[in-house]
Amino acid sequence: MDLEGKNVLVVGLGKTGEAVCEFLIRKNAVVTVSEQREATQMADKIKFWSEKGVKFETGGHQRTTFLQADMIIPSPGVPPLAELREAGKNGVEIISEIELAFRHLVGKIIGITGTNGKSTTATLIHQILIKAGVKSFLAGNIGTPLIGFVTTSRDDHFFVTELSSFQLEYIKHFRAYISVILNVTPDHLDWHRSFASYFAAKRHLIERQTEKDWTVLNRDDPLVWALKDRPPSVLGFSREKQVSPGCFIKDTRIVCTNEEHEDIMELHDILLPGVHNQENVMAAVCVSRLLNIPSAIVRDSVSRFTGLEHRLEKVTILEDVVFYNDSKATNVGATLKSIRSFDHKIVLILGGRDKDGNFEMLRESMSRRVKEVILLGESSEKITKALHNSVPMKTASSMKEAVELGFTAASPGEIVLLAPACTSFDMFTNFEERGRVFKNEVLAMKDRATAGKRT
Repeated sequence: MDLEGKNVLVVGLGKTGEAVCEFLIRKNAVVTVSEQREATQMADKIKFWSEKGVKFETGGHQRTTFLQADMIIPSPGVPPLAELREAGKNGVEIISEIELAFRHLVGKIIGITGTNGKSTTATLIHQILIKAGVKSFLAGNIGTPLIGFVTTSRDDHFFVTELSSFQLEYIKHFRAYISVILNVTPDHLDWHRSFASYFAAKRHLIERQTEKDWTVLNRDDPLVWALKDRPPSVLGFSREKQVSPGCFIKDTRIVCTNEEHEDIMELHDILLPGVHNQENVMAAVCVSRLLNIPSAIVRDSVSRFTGLEHRLEKVTILEDVVFYNDSKATNVGATLKSIRSFDHKIVLILGGRDKDGNFEMLRESMSRRVKEVILLGESSEKITKALHNSVPMKTASSMKEAVELGFTAASPGEIVLLAPACTSFDMFTNFEERGRVFKNEVLAMKDRATAGKRT
């Protein structure tokens, strides 16, 4: 694909946008960046990229800029702008960064998508591959943008790539050697406008696979399993049913089967809490089987894997109350999985910026598992209406107050859990900052309690 002299518009200059600009400059494209932010908010970036020949429009998007482009590459999360729709109708090619990367990349892609569990599964697969001596690279949302690997990619490289619905929305030829779809529940409906549109974006991952490729699907998710009859060969994984070929739970063990059964590992060897993480592990095991990685290496890698920051991360214990940080639970489905990971009563910190989530789906689990809800952020009023009479609720104005209210409400042996079911953008830069602030406030409270005992 020759990009020399092409007018390419990059929409948004975050981590992915900058990686795209770097690649396009090397290909001698004529690069323009369109940004919603004002120039004063990104002066250093503008100076750096302008010196490399990139043109800028800031403070909003101009219709003519979009219509005059030969190609447009929206960064992940850029909303479906009217300017994008009009450009597409006028024949301008609109592709995502992963599509651009695929057209130039050498090697094989292992693509992981789903509403929840993508980062954990991608990281675990990558660690198994590295342990096995495979030349593996972690790409996409969790790692370096895929475009960043193009110039150094080789035939024997594997790119374990976490893929969001935003990235998959704008693909045309992108094809993974192994595709993994973990689950699909409503999310990002403020962006996609409907669940059908969101699911269609996820489904794009397998639509261009061939008989030479493989798909790993969740047997227990009806929508996901309904995709099994498409061209690629399928491995399933299940907590509830025996599946062949694939991976399932038998008694207390994870078992793989094709022509014969093989015990892979005991469930108690999985350090990650929650049954959803058993599913993530089985998905990783399926990928490992397709790549002929010995079971001993898989077992060793899984038994050493303690998870990722902000994903059901144990923070500390104070007076026999355990604090968990699941700031990455940015949708209702993720929060449900988080709640169901514990047998003890939970004080739940909930709220943030709503993504058009259906909070009423939390009612049943709340009544059985949650002792009290601490509400924080923009969506507090909507959540209060959705959960009316199902659980006691209090409202906090800051994370510090939420942590203190949570600790006060919890009894010894119970859990204070941050699993917000919302994005963080009302109060924080991202879910990582929200998680760090939560941890800092918990640890600061513990320090104050310890100091009080000493005096």
